[in-house]
Amino acid sequence: MEIRVLQYFLAIVREESISRAAESLHVTQPTLSRQIAQLEEEIGAKLFERGAKRIALTREGMLLRRRAQEILALVDKTSEELSQQNQQLEGRIAIGCGEIASVEQLTELMNRFHAVHPLVHFDLFTANADQVRERMDRGLLDIGLLLEPVNIERYAFVRLDVRERWCALMPPNHPLAAKNSVTREDLAALPLILPRRQGVQAELASWFGPQFERLNVVCTSNFTSNAAALVRHGLGCALVIEVPAPLWNAETIACRPLAPELTATSVLAWKREQPFSPAVTEFIAYTRARLSGAAQSQ
Repeated sequence: MEIRVLQYFLAIVREESISRAAESLHVTQPTLSRQIAQLEEEIGAKLFERGAKRIALTREGMLLRRRAQEILALVDKTSEELSQQNQQLEGRIAIGCGEIASVEQLTELMNRFHAVHPLVHFDLFTANADQVRERMDRGLLDIGLLLEPVNIERYAFVRLDVRERWCALMPPNHPLAAKNSVTREDLAALPLILPRRQGVQAELASWFGPQFERLNVVCTSNFTSNAAALVRHGLGCALVIEVPAPLWNAETIACRPLAPELTATSVLAWKREQPFSPAVTEFIAYTRARLSGAAQSQ
C-alpha cells in the first residue's frame, strides 16, 4: 500500500468524484480508477459505492479513510522532524490536552518557550485523556496533558501543581445556584450529566459512595463545553472539572464546587525512550526545568 495511492484515495473522498479528483491530482481518470481498483484488490475490500452523481464510502472505506489520514499525518510529521535535525531550532510540537484548569499553565509554558524560539510553533489537539494517550501511542502527538487517573506506566511525566477542582454546572436560576457549594445529597435525585471516561467516573463513584449506583444519569460527555451546552438546554446538572469562567457565559451557566471538595491532578507526559525532534526535546527539557521546583516529575 503506497503513500501516493492513499493520497489518491483521500482525494476521491474529498471530491466525491473520480473525475474531479483526477483533475485536482493532475492525473488521467483511467489512471486514477486503475490505482483504486488495484488498492481494492490488494486489501480485499470494496471502498466505494458508485452512484449516478457521486460516490460514497463503504464501511471498509470509512475505516481506510481514518487510517489513511493518520498514516499521512505521521508521514508528514516524520519528514518535518528529519528535516529539522541540522537546522536552527524550529518545527512543530504536537500537544494533546483536555478542557481543564492546568491548560492555563501549559499555555504559559508554550508562550514563554515560543518567545525564546519563535520558529517553533504548536499544534494543540483537544480531547479527553484516553484519546490523547491513544494518539501519543500512535506517534501523532508528542506530549499530552492528561487528567488523572490515567495509566502512565509507559510515560515519563511531570506532575503539574494545579489542583483540578470538581464542580457542578447548572442554570443560574436553578435552586442549587443559590448555594456556595453542592453536596452529594443535593445531587442525588437530580438528572445528571457525567464525564464519559470510566476512570474519572470511578472518582465520582468514590465521592458519592453507595448513592452512585442510584443516580439518574441522563447523559455522558467527554467535553466540558458540550456538557455546558446540555445544561443550558435543560437536560440536567453536569459534574465536570472546573475550567476558567471565560470558557462559558456566566449569565447562562452557574458553577458551584462540590462539598466535601473533590480534586484531581494532571500530568504533562511523553513516551519513554522515544526519539523526538530537537524542538520537542528542547521543550521537554524546558518544561522539566520550569516545573521541577513546584511539581513531582519522573
